[in-house]
This record gives sequence, structure tokens and C-alpha cells, in this order.
Amino acid sequence: MVATVGYMRLGVHYANFTHPDWATTLEDRLTETARVADQGGVSLFTVMDHWFQMENLGGPEQPMLEGYTTLGYLAAVTERVRLSLLVTGVTYRHPGLLAKTVTTLDRLSRGRAMLGIGAAWYDREHAGLGIPFPSTSERFERLEETLQVCLQMWSPNDGPYDGAHFQLAETVNVPPPYGDPHPPILVGGSGERKTLRLVAQYAQMCNLFGESTDAVAHKLDVLRRHCEALGTDYDAIEKSIILMADPAGDPDGFLREMETYAALGIDTVCVGPADEDPVAWTTAVCERVVPRLDLV
Repeated sequence: MVATVGYMRLGVHYANFTHPDWATTLEDRLTETARVADQGGVSLFTVMDHWFQMENLGGPEQPMLEGYTTLGYLAAVTERVRLSLLVTGVTYRHPGLLAKTVTTLDRLSRGRAMLGIGAAWYDREHAGLGIPFPSTSERFERLEETLQVCLQMWSPNDGPYDGAHFQLAETVNVPPPYGDPHPPILVGGSGERKTLRLVAQYAQMCNLFGESTDAVAHKLDVLRRHCEALGTDYDAIEKSIILMADPAGDPDGFLREMETYAALGIDTVCVGPADEDPVAWTTAVCERVVPRLDLV
């Protein structure tokens, strides 16, 4: 019997720009991969918010594009797919400017922007480019204030915001985003005390590491308890995972694994191109996997 998984969506996370002849073909590969994903039923297309490539993908000597410029470009070459960073580093942009940036992406994509955000972690790129890198506790404080600023910028309230780290005299944001009432917010990470509490309080989507079904089940239980404590709707939050998996290489095995995650309530699985040709890989995933996830 051919396995299918109902009501799951697939996201493509484009993290690696180092492909053969990348110096002359990087832009073409990115463009065509996004177009294939867009036309092939992928629900979410993401890039990273890094200025240096991560060390496990070759480090700063390897190519990396700035995230929001990339998403703005992709908005013009796609029509359907939701666009986001996975995830915005809270240290890189003032929250008022971040809200305006995401709003601009939402307008130019006709309502397809999502704010994916987290506390930031890559200290090497901070030091390398002279960006302040506060303590973990302060970064989480700034993350919560940034979420509050964005939500105020996306509300009818254009008055001041007075936080411990950020002070805004006017939260004016014209034109408003298309999202109703605002672009969806994804808080990325699996931290049980702070991150998942921020998901419960502010977000419409979480993104967890797909370590194992047991680990994900535990994180979802923690998220549910935060929702209960805050009086928010756990079922209204979209649950996603990011996996180091190759659905194109083993579609049947991938779908069997997704059945176990779907049973936990996972709605979206994010995977990245697993070989040197991201266009061919994405084409194979769209043809051999996406239809069996019952994407519409």
C-alpha cells in the first residue's frame, strides 16, 4: 500500500548556496528552486538570517545572501508560497524597522509574508561584523519586546512604545500589511521556559527540531501547558519541525516518518535541498512527495 499523510504541508529551507559554479550560477539556482517550489505545492519557502554561512556548512568563506533582500526578490518571482526567514535574529534589526521590513515584504508579495524570529545565536558573525551580542537573557528580553513592537506596529495603535530596551515615539506603519490582523508570527526554537512561552503568548506558528517523535511530543506538551497557563488556544498554533532528511532520496521512508509526526499534531515539515542540484531535488520532492502529503 502506498503511504499518504493527510493535512501536512511541506516547506523548503534554502540554507546552502554552495553549489557547483556558484560564483556565476547562485542567483539562477535560487530563482529556479523557488519557482519550482511555488508551482509544485510547497507551502513555505525560507532562507536563513545569517550574514556569515554557518560553520557546519563551510563557514564564512562560503556564500551567504542577506535574508530580507532575498525574500523581497523571491516575492517577485513566486505567486503562491509563503515567504519567511527561518529565523530572523532579534539582534540584527531595530524592531520598528523590522516591522516595516516585514510589512513591505507582505505588501509586495500580496500577503505572503511571515515573521519568523528567534533570539539569535551565531556569535562569530556578530563579532565579525561589529554587531552587539548581549547575554542570552537579554536577547530573550529583546525578543519579547520586539514581538510587542511588531504587534503594536500592526495594530491601530500608532502611539509610543516604552520598553526596557526599545523606546519608540510613534509606531506609525503605513501602508498596513495585508495579513489579517497581521502577518503570521513564527517563533523558532525549542527552549521550554522562554521560547515556547513566547510561542504560546505571541505566535501563530512554532518550529521545533525534529530530533525524534518522543522529543517533539515532549516539546508540544510543554507548549500546551504554556497555552493553558496563558489562556491561549493551543490548537490554533501551527506546529512545524525542521528535519535533516532527504524526502527525494527515500519518499516512502520519509512519508512513514511523517505519519508519526502527523499523529502528534505536526502540520508542516521543513527540509532543505540535499544534493548539489537544488532545482532537481525540489522538482523530485514536488513530484514524488508533496502530492502524497495531501497538499492543496
